[in-house]
Amino acid sequence: MLGMSTLTSAQVELQEQQPPPSTEPAVELPKERLTVDDMLQKYCGEFGPWQLKNFVLVNLSWTLEALHIMVVIFADHEPRWQCVEGVACDRAGKSVCELKPGSWEWVEGRRSSTVAQWGLICGDKYKVGLAQAMFFLGSMMGSAIFGYLSNSALGRKRTLALVSSLNATFGLLTAASPYYWTYVLLRFLTGISSGGNSVSTFVLATEPIGPTKRGVAGMSSFYFFSGGIAILSGMAYTFRPWRELYIASSIPSLVFLVAVLPFVSESPRWYLVRGKLDEAMKVMKSIAKCNGKHLPEGVILLLDQEAFNKDDRGPGHKHEEKGSFVVLIRSPITRIRLLLAMSISFVGAIAYYGLSLNVVNLKTNLYLSVLLNAVAETPAYTITAALLGRLGRKGIGVGTFWLSGGFCLIGSLLRSHGKWKVARMVCGIMGIFGMAGNYNFLFLYLEELFPTAVRNTAMGCATLAIQMGAVLAPFVVVLGGGLAFGVFAVCGLVGGSLVFFLPETVNKPLYDTMAGMELGQRTSPGGASRSAF
Repeated sequence: MLGMSTLTSAQVELQEQQPPPSTEPAVELPKERLTVDDMLQKYCGEFGPWQLKNFVLVNLSWTLEALHIMVVIFADHEPRWQCVEGVACDRAGKSVCELKPGSWEWVEGRRSSTVAQWGLICGDKYKVGLAQAMFFLGSMMGSAIFGYLSNSALGRKRTLALVSSLNATFGLLTAASPYYWTYVLLRFLTGISSGGNSVSTFVLATEPIGPTKRGVAGMSSFYFFSGGIAILSGMAYTFRPWRELYIASSIPSLVFLVAVLPFVSESPRWYLVRGKLDEAMKVMKSIAKCNGKHLPEGVILLLDQEAFNKDDRGPGHKHEEKGSFVVLIRSPITRIRLLLAMSISFVGAIAYYGLSLNVVNLKTNLYLSVLLNAVAETPAYTITAALLGRLGRKGIGVGTFWLSGGFCLIGSLLRSHGKWKVARMVCGIMGIFGMAGNYNFLFLYLEELFPTAVRNTAMGCATLAIQMGAVLAPFVVVLGGGLAFGVFAVCGLVGGSLVFFLPETVNKPLYDTMAGMELGQRTSPGGASRSAF
């Protein structure tokens, strides 16, 4: 018994010296690591119910953007005037500037527009264009500011929430403007917030969509903008006083902020490049579940840079690449692409906004003209979306630019009176048709040219160029006649030529990082013989 007791004690002592068995579960390496595009295609679905809901909700912001931009067409228009009864007045006069003060009056009173409110006629007529120019100058600043913020820790969704709240606030304050210069200042501030809206909206709506569906979906975004213009026409017809119109066009932004935006998800690509893998995976699992797909537990996301660099792979790996203008221009590929993108955006904006303003010169019913203008752009969106897969991004870009430029060139050679006046009007409509399709396609192309890490910064710079073109467009319209059409023709032909120097991106992956894009360029078929573009 003593021996057995001794033996047992030794065994117990030996067991106490040995480390206890580990209770932690064994770490299993992930079975499969995929990029966002690969995961969408293989497991989650490229465009299912989740993407459709997200796409529609986010793009409602485009509808609101149209209200804030185009409201000046009605708020700043020159209303009808009439002679005062019992006072000597030439009713056949072409302008009130030819009449004696007090011999005429505004038909709908001073509350009908800012022109009537502050007497922006004759020598002060330039102030109408100044207010519009200040709006676009603000948009230039807003594009750069909010383009950076949406790439930073603020993210796409919170940036969109911020600009929506600012749009509503500045719009309501504009309605209460006591003086002209207060009005100009508030339009400038509205421009700043509006400049960030287009950058955040397009990216947030299209980034969760798979590569083969992204093109058509992206081209559909501008239906919402045209819809906003059509809604504004009816809104302006209902709310004739300019102050009431500003209130009516600003309130929907508050509704969007409170009732729509909470149901929108942040982009999984932004989460990924910011090193927030868990949040990115939650979004991907939500996409798969809503689309009726199954995402296996062993599958996780990786950056495209990791897909090319095998040494980066590992279960605990986290990567964060911060986008900035310096990073954007440091790479020769993105630097050249950015220069081309800004040049194309600049000439396209001059042609698009210039041709749109020329429609107002038809001197027809203002509300009906704006409505028909919005409706006329719709076929351009449909046709370009249908041809996108067949002609590619470059084909659509060159074709729409040259279509618009060609008709504008013909318009510049036609006379402005008699039967030729109708022909010139047709050339203008076809010019708008081409530029509307180009404008729709441009944001999609820009998104695919740059990786996620710097995408919003690049789009902010391109939007900055668009606003610069928009500021110059009214001055081109002032030239009038064939000269204005000639400038629009040059913009169309030059823009189409510049598109030739950009790469084709149809059905190509949407890169996440700068390194991933550069590696993809080198390893793609024919990459060794490619240019830096």
